Amino acid sequence: MQTVRAVSFDLNDTLVDTSGGQEAILRTCHDLAAAQPALDPARLLQVNREVWRAYWPEVEESWTLGGLDGQSVSLEAWARTLRLCGCDDNRFAHVARNTHLRHTRNIAQLFDDVHDLFTWLSGAGLLLALVTNGAADSQRDVLRSFGIEQQFSAVVISGELGVAKPDPAIFAVAIDKLGVKPEHVWHVGDSLEKDVIGAKAAGLTAVWLNRRRLARTQDKPLPDYEIQLLPQLIGLFSAMR
Repeated sequence: MQTVRAVSFDLNDTLVDTSGGQEAILRTCHDLAAAQPALDPARLLQVNREVWRAYWPEVEESWTLGGLDGQSVSLEAWARTLRLCGCDDNRFAHVARNTHLRHTRNIAQLFDDVHDLFTWLSGAGLLLALVTNGAADSQRDVLRSFGIEQQFSAVVISGELGVAKPDPAIFAVAIDKLGVKPEHVWHVGDSLEKDVIGAKAAGLTAVWLNRRRLARTQDKPLPDYEIQLLPQLIGLFSAMR
């Protein structure tokens, strides 16, 4: 088995818990209705869901590859929501977008096991990288919010590169920045289709972080390792020494 010199991580749902997304939207709807009594929070919530179902497929690829920034996508979604609810005020759409961003920042959090793992990995002399899909402003905002950007020797964001997981090219950029060979890098992520497929195609060891303990069916990609919590990596690395 090759020596591990670096560990690469996905961001959303691997390091950052995004499960509070719907709560952030709900709080936004209540704040908007409080500011504009003609608006109904339940109606706003329902319409916003319908808007995202229709709008997201139109912009997902462009958001991921850098054609659209996250703030523009959010602004358009809230503008559509408000118009369908009888409010065609562009300034209030900006209020909605900013309110939603504030609630998202307040609700999102790092998983409890992140900091202790980073401390252990750094103490073990391992380099850390981040490989994430998303608009540059969205992902950089998350990194700044939690103050973890400085933890990584390489940060690779699809919206800045124009290439997204599972394309092995995005992993190749991280490997080049780290200055190590692919066989010395492990990648950890929650997506079999994006993280596991992409990492293995790039020659990395792929670790599936299965926090929800989902059953992997035979038609799904096979990771090199499967863990449910990040500290389980420590056991894997320790067993190799």
